Amino acid sequence: MFRIRLPLRRALALGLPMAWGAVAIGYKLTCPLAQQDGTVARVATSAVFFAVGTGLVLHVRRALLRELRQVRRVAGAAQNVLLRPPPARVDGLGTAAFQISADGTARVGGDLYDVIATEHGVRAVMGDVRGHGLAALGTVAAVLGSFREAVHDEPDLGRVLRRLDRALARHLRERARAEHPSAGREPESPVAEEFVTLVLLEIGRDGTLHALNCGHPWPYRLTGTRVEPLARTDPLPPLGPFPLPRDLPVLHPPRLRPEEMLFLYTDGAEDARDSRGRFFPLRATLAGAVHIDPLTPQVLLGAVLRALRRHTAGRPTDDIALLVLRNERTRDHCTSSGARGTAREPTAHPHSTTHLEHNGT
Repeated sequence: MFRIRLPLRRALALGLPMAWGAVAIGYKLTCPLAQQDGTVARVATSAVFFAVGTGLVLHVRRALLRELRQVRRVAGAAQNVLLRPPPARVDGLGTAAFQISADGTARVGGDLYDVIATEHGVRAVMGDVRGHGLAALGTVAAVLGSFREAVHDEPDLGRVLRRLDRALARHLRERARAEHPSAGREPESPVAEEFVTLVLLEIGRDGTLHALNCGHPWPYRLTGTRVEPLARTDPLPPLGPFPLPRDLPVLHPPRLRPEEMLFLYTDGAEDARDSRGRFFPLRATLAGAVHIDPLTPQVLLGAVLRALRRHTAGRPTDDIALLVLRNERTRDHCTSSGARGTAREPTAHPHSTTHLEHNGT
């Protein structure tokens, strides 16, 4: 059926311009008025050709708008597959996430995130691919695909990072070969101008934290009314330009206590500017939002999104991804689960956080 409709659509798309052209040619060749040299004849001829030209322009415009809407639908579907909204609760952690693309045409960006419950703990990633739009989509797919497989296979967070590094290098080599098929040899440096910043987190059932950071902003920890970076150490270089060191410095921040939150973000949030060129005060916005009662991950995310849109007038210049994690386990549960090991808690039913935009954010 699709094969029949496609040629029919193409024929209809060409039919109207041909009809307009036939009208113009028929008028010029057969109409007596078109053969005259008087003012009236010239005005009439000009009007006919103006009408034909206007019709052609409007037809092309409608065709381009249809194609643009189709591209947006396809890109949006691809984005939804890659950046699956996490459930509202993942193994005792409340979650909320949102992504804003700077590419208003394609509605896709180069940011990535995910939260997955594993037998090793809840593992989360927040990353930023160089560039944005459709060009970054393949790299996002390669990194996220590797993460979703490695978090279940690898007991050590450092080995998860090495899997992501290998997946990125492999993807870039394949892309370089596809872009330069005539080279006939392996590209010398396919990652010279490509990189991915990301932060990896592992949160145990007792709130124990493990973290690895490759060139990404550290998440903020929200404790009561305090907002502090999760760590202050320098991160590793981004994935891509440089090989990972032999010994990976896995950080062990203080455990995430009940009701504490982690706010993960990409640098597009702090780098967002207003009309005067001022940066978005993310930390101050979080410090103001912690006084909201009740403060859930969705409420916190909504408050930051509203502030961001006011600051940028709804026109961000870079992709922005936000992810909130909240420890919703009770103190007694955290203590007992830490003694039992990694026993799994049933995950709550999924709830898409993409509905935040429809709730006033």
